[in-house]
Amino acid sequence: MAGRVTVDPAAAKFLALYPLPNNSITGDKGNYTFAGQQVVDEDFVTGRVDHKLSGKDTLFGTYMFDNTGYVQPDSMNNYLVNSHTRRQMFALEDSHIFSPTFINSMRVGYNRVAVLNFRGLSEINSAAADKSLASIPGQNPARVFIGGGFSVNNGGLSTVSSYKHHWNSYQYYDDASVTRGTHSLKFGFAAERMLYNFITYQNPGGTWRFGSLTNFLTNKPNSFESGLPDTISPRGLRQTLLAGYVQDDWRARPNLTLNVGLRYEMVTSLKEVQGKLSNLVNITDATPRLGSPYISNPTLRNFEPRIGFAWDPFGNGKTAVRGGGAIFDVLPLPGYFILQNNQAAPFFKLGTVNLASTAGGQFYTGGFPLIQNPTTLSASSVEVNPHRNYVMQWNLNLQRQLTTDLTATAGYIGSHGVHMLIRGDDADMVIPTRTSSGYLWPFPAGSGTRINPNFGSIRELYWGTDSSYNALQLGIQKRFTRGFQLQGSYTWSKSIDNNSSTIAGDSFSNSVTTWFWFDPKISRSLSDYDVAHSAAINGTWELPGRTLRGPAGALLGGWQLGGILKMNSGIPTTLVIGGDPLGVKNSGSDGFSLPNRVAGCNPVNKNFKKDDLNYVNQNCFDLPRETPELVGKCTRFKVDPLNLGNSCQNLLGNAGRNNIIGPKLVNLDASLFKNNYVRRISETFNVQFRAEFFNVLNHPNFGPPTPFSTGAVFKEDGSVTAAAGSNVTAKIDQLVTQPRDIQFAIKIIW
Repeated sequence: MAGRVTVDPAAAKFLALYPLPNNSITGDKGNYTFAGQQVVDEDFVTGRVDHKLSGKDTLFGTYMFDNTGYVQPDSMNNYLVNSHTRRQMFALEDSHIFSPTFINSMRVGYNRVAVLNFRGLSEINSAAADKSLASIPGQNPARVFIGGGFSVNNGGLSTVSSYKHHWNSYQYYDDASVTRGTHSLKFGFAAERMLYNFITYQNPGGTWRFGSLTNFLTNKPNSFESGLPDTISPRGLRQTLLAGYVQDDWRARPNLTLNVGLRYEMVTSLKEVQGKLSNLVNITDATPRLGSPYISNPTLRNFEPRIGFAWDPFGNGKTAVRGGGAIFDVLPLPGYFILQNNQAAPFFKLGTVNLASTAGGQFYTGGFPLIQNPTTLSASSVEVNPHRNYVMQWNLNLQRQLTTDLTATAGYIGSHGVHMLIRGDDADMVIPTRTSSGYLWPFPAGSGTRINPNFGSIRELYWGTDSSYNALQLGIQKRFTRGFQLQGSYTWSKSIDNNSSTIAGDSFSNSVTTWFWFDPKISRSLSDYDVAHSAAINGTWELPGRTLRGPAGALLGGWQLGGILKMNSGIPTTLVIGGDPLGVKNSGSDGFSLPNRVAGCNPVNKNFKKDDLNYVNQNCFDLPRETPELVGKCTRFKVDPLNLGNSCQNLLGNAGRNNIIGPKLVNLDASLFKNNYVRRISETFNVQFRAEFFNVLNHPNFGPPTPFSTGAVFKEDGSVTAAAGSNVTAKIDQLVTQPRDIQFAIKIIW
């Protein structure tokens, strides 16, 4: 922040109790540590029973219970957060032999999962429960987002949204297999009844968003958003899945097997037990359609063919060529619609106001009166007549036995997703003008008419994009012989989509919450989870001494050394212009713009570990530039760091989504075991000493800069975020692996 500002009293009081957060990493020249710890307790019970009822009937049953809770401080160490998972699973299967060539298995099952996410437990800093700092009466202090590279303030106790999920699934399966000559037929039926009950405490304390630190200190918020706690109510989604299949494994030749099959899979239309479904049929509608039908059912014709083969070209059992292709449907299951329903009026009131055009002074108590207007409420828009959403997959691989204990594999895998989801946190934006230079938004930021001024925000979900994945896979495996086993794999892949979100717009920490749904081509790029190169090597070595007897055998025998080395390239992330220069931040979505990419320039600072974790070469990015076509339409940035005199504040840059690749990962884990067999008890009784070493090399592995905290290469006014005289910016602020960790254990095996 350059210059001096007069700090607003509200901001000063808030900062006195809530200092701006530090980075989650501290250290210098290779010595880095994590901030924060968590405590985890787990109770796990599993049981199994196998009973032979008769010569033709066998009964199998299993039960699993897992109860896990963990408590951890929030990232600012202001309060403790409690999350809890309780799972139960029961399955019972009966297998009946009708004849030597006809076998049938019938299974019934029940799954129940109860999850509590991110519920505030108790304050560490007393300010976290100071209601004099509240923006919503009776609640705790609100969250504060500050653009320009500053992290979020998590607010007070139970201010962050929390969820209670209860998932119940009743299942029935019947599978049969019949052998006739060279044909092995399989067919079956499946049914599942899904009951999804949830309560969401959505943003109960409110969220303030500021474009810059200066705006925060001078009380000029961009927006305020909050759920009204008195409108929280439970929801119960219901759906049934029905499926059937038939498959023929045909041994066409002694060295050739063909697999041909067809599956049908559909789900019923989504229901809510109290009729609390709300959907804008058209995004411009003044009122939503309530209750059922929610959307038309796109799954009624979900026939999924499958084909495959396995061929031994030389007939000697040393070479195998395998391949296949199939269609897999992506069903619109209940989990996809939780955020579309838990925030939508009129069944829940989530108010949003855009304050960018006001004189300010609303923080931190002035937002609540403004969200009482019906036009500030959040709505949901789901495509009512979606197309069938499916993925086509295919593969081809070659496996060759090189020696008696060494096998190598090479293969290709590909997929193509059709009518994939695109979703975001707010579609209710001003539609820009398309020019040959890119999309141009009106100025000043936030001006123009939003698509639907009847609502404060509209959370959208459409099936309007596609995806692709292609990968080369190599592998080698040495079976355990002479006390040694080794396995290695390498994958070179590329995954492309328009939007990697599923449940929420920012499913990954490197995601942008809302891309431009009106033109998905803008965001077509590498997937948020794309990893171009991935290699793994694992091995086990049984140290000499196994054959020794007596004291020497007790001391030197039974030792076993193991290790896993994992290496992969980094994941992509989007470097942005911070704040909200385009005026697209009308609600909980993040405001941003994209810079221009300088051709022929490597944007990664290779010496970032020695350069205070500054990861990005600032010289590789530039502000969007005015063109002759845009003269008179383009508003200049306040600052023009390259002094070109034609920077354009309301033009979307050409850098695109996921415009930089994050740091690579290298991690080595090792283990040392000592097996001590007690033959006096039994031949298999073993008291095993275990020493396990995680991240043996103590190598720091970093996550990429994230778009709305450390991934801004320019501030909202166009100034560079790098320090004066530096060519690097966008700091790394998180580790993705723990420092070296060593644990010892005794394991009794019998």
